[in-house]
Amino acid sequence: MAAELTAHELIAKHRPTLDQALEAIRTRAYWSPHPEHPKAYGENGSLDAAAGKTAFDALLGGRLDLGQPGTDGWVGGEASPYGIELGVEYPHADIDVLLPAMKAGQRAWRDAGAEMRAVVCLEILKRISDRTHEFAHAVMHTSGQAFMMAFQAGGPHAQDRGLEAVAYAYVEQVRTPDTAEWTKPQGKRDPLALTKQFTPVPRGIALLIGCNTFPTWNGYPGLFASLATGNPVLVKPHPRAVLPLALTVQVARQVLAEAGFDPNLVALAAERPGEGIAKTLATRPEIRIIDYTGSTVFGDWLEANARQAQVYTEKAGVNTVIVDSTDDYKGMLSNLAFSLSLYSGQMCTTPQNLLIPRDGIRTEEGPRTFDEVTADLARAVDGLLGDDARANALLGAIVNPDVKARLEAAAGLGEVALASREISNPEFPDAVVRTPVIVKLDGAKPDDEAAYMSECFGPVSFAVAVDSAADAVELLRRTVREKGAMTVGAYTTDGEVEQAIQEVCLEEAAQLSLNLTGGVYVNQTAAFSDFHGSGGNPAANSALCDGAFVANRFRVVEVRREA
Repeated sequence: MAAELTAHELIAKHRPTLDQALEAIRTRAYWSPHPEHPKAYGENGSLDAAAGKTAFDALLGGRLDLGQPGTDGWVGGEASPYGIELGVEYPHADIDVLLPAMKAGQRAWRDAGAEMRAVVCLEILKRISDRTHEFAHAVMHTSGQAFMMAFQAGGPHAQDRGLEAVAYAYVEQVRTPDTAEWTKPQGKRDPLALTKQFTPVPRGIALLIGCNTFPTWNGYPGLFASLATGNPVLVKPHPRAVLPLALTVQVARQVLAEAGFDPNLVALAAERPGEGIAKTLATRPEIRIIDYTGSTVFGDWLEANARQAQVYTEKAGVNTVIVDSTDDYKGMLSNLAFSLSLYSGQMCTTPQNLLIPRDGIRTEEGPRTFDEVTADLARAVDGLLGDDARANALLGAIVNPDVKARLEAAAGLGEVALASREISNPEFPDAVVRTPVIVKLDGAKPDDEAAYMSECFGPVSFAVAVDSAADAVELLRRTVREKGAMTVGAYTTDGEVEQAIQEVCLEEAAQLSLNLTGGVYVNQTAAFSDFHGSGGNPAANSALCDGAFVANRFRVVEVRREA
């Protein structure tokens, strides 16, 4: 296979970016090569806003032919949460044909070495970045994210997470030298001398099981971690969010072929309605790695049943914020209101339980009772979302009927501090847009515990009255230990309370944000600096992204020869 992209060209083009990424994960400082602003695109081969929209529109009602082997039909059926039919058809694969074809290119990909794999991955990411506007529409109309969030989270932030995984993968693979000369003295006898060769070898085909809400942001870490460590990757998107990952597969196959590798190293497994192929694929002997984001039930099933594979899961948790005291009451309310509203709470990092002492909290404006805090927070959310245009830009659309049903049922769980209301979207009149609901519960009532100790995914939060800050800390501990948490937040001006909260998060392995009152929010994490999840509590068995996320996707095989 003749390469149009040579190793020399790819290394010259992308090695500086790889080196910057390596430095960023070392220092944990801010860095990103992918612009966040839509106006940054339109030069050097990248699509501007108009061209990106035109490219997306051209996909609708068409067939995305990836040229994969084993295609035995075509599937589709995605409908946008904004009310439009996408009408895109994707190849349906005969897995018995596709999996052997994917395996065929693995040897050459393995032998290319860590650096070459890394720069090929960076070329894939660069071409995706050039099409960020097109991808943003694809993410928006499969996830329900508002356009700007789809642009940023589905575009540059997702690309950052993919690059971060490549950087970690490279570090772990080059930790061991390629060769070593080993000499052991033997006194008066000749020394023992060996030449040793060390090769990172892939585990085998990786299965990426995509999610509906963040198909690229949650998908790219596993995809690029596996590919960069030498493994072919089979992408099984969520049936409601195929397009963004199908486009990703298309780009990856093009780049692999141009670099002289087998394009079947990356392939798509789209499914017929109700086919449910994830379980079948997950237990195939060829599948040696699985990345999954979604429900706890299926994540637990994968961990228990996909015994032949290394399984990386991000499941559900009950994210908690302790509100004990603050010296910036308005800033706290504003920050929480945004966190509860962003993407209609359809993020695995959105706060659910707000633990507030029933006797109230201390603020720089004087004490506030439990009822006053919840009422003030409700007003802050109402103020943030009072303008429908701004509300649509923040909330996006409800992603599926299950979220809507949970939202509607939540009002019957307790006293409603903030009722959800319907918002119309003039551009997409069929979109289901709802503001958050806040329900007051009592932490001392066993009947309320069933609600606040279960994840209620969507724009639903519970203001839970507790006896004291100490009780809040203990409830936090129990929640993280039993249910898991992707995020923990806390507001306190008391050093002892802060230390107690921090100790719980260290002991239970939960990522903590303290006293956020500005433009950083508990439900947002930055690639190269923040860890998304910890892998140390029931919400997830891995973190995005650390050495543990990549190191077990390959093994080092040694060949010894006498010198």
